[in-house]
Amino acid sequence: MSINKSTLPLTHAATSQLLIVNAQERLTKAMPEQDLQKMVPSVIQLSKAASLLDIPITLSEHYGQGLGNTLSEITEHLPHHTKAKDKLTFSCCTAPGFEEELAEHGSRKQIVMVGLEAHICILQTAAGLQQWGYQVFVVEDAIASRKAMHRENALMRMRRGGINITNMESVIFEWMGDASHPKFKEISQLIR
Repeated sequence: MSINKSTLPLTHAATSQLLIVNAQERLTKAMPEQDLQKMVPSVIQLSKAASLLDIPITLSEHYGQGLGNTLSEITEHLPHHTKAKDKLTFSCCTAPGFEEELAEHGSRKQIVMVGLEAHICILQTAAGLQQWGYQVFVVEDAIASRKAMHRENALMRMRRGGINITNMESVIFEWMGDASHPKFKEISQLIR
């Protein structure tokens, strides 16, 4: 399926990859609780849907030694072969091996991004992915920053820069396409 950039872009299961950025133990403790209460369930629901639809999931962690591992409530819903890529760079795109990892999935040129922090690693990674020619979707209810104003500024900058800002339910329903999808019942249970 080719991606038409001249119209409102939608995500497609056949062309998507899910990228979970830095949803780590110690980093999440610094986030506003009300944002985490939206973010964590949204990341879990997207992870479950991606797994059911055979959408590749890439997991990054920033300085795991200091910030800990990805939250266990997220990793328990990932395919067993999903391994975190530790990095010291803020943008995943400047981390060694990241470009090759995404390229392993060939024609999947849509990246759905979730995680932390919106104004640092999410923003810089989105910009890098866009420069590489990927169509980037940042899931608004699955990202956070320590300060609300930083998150809002990041969302504004990304919108202005041509990054697609979306939400968890939109992505899941776009991945399915319609109610006749064989996994519709199973996946629709995720968002009830």
